[in-house]
Amino acid sequence: MDSTKGVGVPDAKQGNWVDHRAPSWVQPYLRLARIDRPIGWWLLVLPCWWSTALAADVAGRPYPSPILLLLFLIGSVAMRGAGSTYNDIVDRDLDRLVERTRNRPVASGAVGVKSALLFCGLQCLIGLGVLLSFNWFAVVLGFCAMLPVLAYPFMKRITSWPQAVLGLAFSWGALMGWAAEFSGLGMPALLLYGSAIFWTMGYDTVYAIQDLEDDAIAGIRSTALLFGRRTKMAVAAFYGAAALLMVLAVHLASVGPFAYLGVGLFAAHLFWQVMRVDHMDGVGALAIFRSNRNAGLILFGGLALDAAVRHFGG
Repeated sequence: MDSTKGVGVPDAKQGNWVDHRAPSWVQPYLRLARIDRPIGWWLLVLPCWWSTALAADVAGRPYPSPILLLLFLIGSVAMRGAGSTYNDIVDRDLDRLVERTRNRPVASGAVGVKSALLFCGLQCLIGLGVLLSFNWFAVVLGFCAMLPVLAYPFMKRITSWPQAVLGLAFSWGALMGWAAEFSGLGMPALLLYGSAIFWTMGYDTVYAIQDLEDDAIAGIRSTALLFGRRTKMAVAAFYGAAALLMVLAVHLASVGPFAYLGVGLFAAHLFWQVMRVDHMDGVGALAIFRSNRNAGLILFGGLALDAAVRHFGG
């Protein structure tokens, strides 16, 4: 069972501290919040950090606010956990039909539905505390993110494009960093958001390769099932759109060459991923999916470096 010490879920890294060091009684809750799979909150926080760094560059600051970066990190961990808990409650019957997900805490019975709801509420309170520390415009904008978040778990039942809805939800931070800096939105932030949506659609299509056979049997829909043998081409199209919109965002922000360098290296990493996508290789798909943390950090580094160079270099 999922609550047994040392027994985790297939897509968590072997040897993670949740499976081997956390007390047995708390392990199911840590898995419910995906603490054993940090790639999820990395992918949620990175658009926040991109937006914060780009906004700082535009505002003439030498670096993105460390306080904002920390708040976005805390909020992302909490809301990723809350979203995952909510998703597992809604999907508990479907999860039992898929090999990769049948051992999740709610599906396996390690955590009851009522306990999971209370745990979800606790994580939402942490996220709310973070959100209320921002300006009023960012607070209202943050609440609007709940629409795609609440809709997402149901999309895999009614459309082959649940990855697009996930993109709307997971990319919201690309708006939040700009809003926290300027108490409003601008075209660079909107383009950044569009870029992050296509990036999410690309990496989640890769992620869905793991479950092709089980999803087909369970009636779960995804872009990986939709495109099949053309999945590599689809991922290339999604990533290409992400890179193009990112270039436009940087261009309209009128920032410096290191921002473009960050975008170029980000695009190169996405190209590297596309060349390795195999729609029949679930193990390889998971490794490619996880590599998006590095892609996102490269872009953030370029944007942050550009702010520093432009400020201190005059």
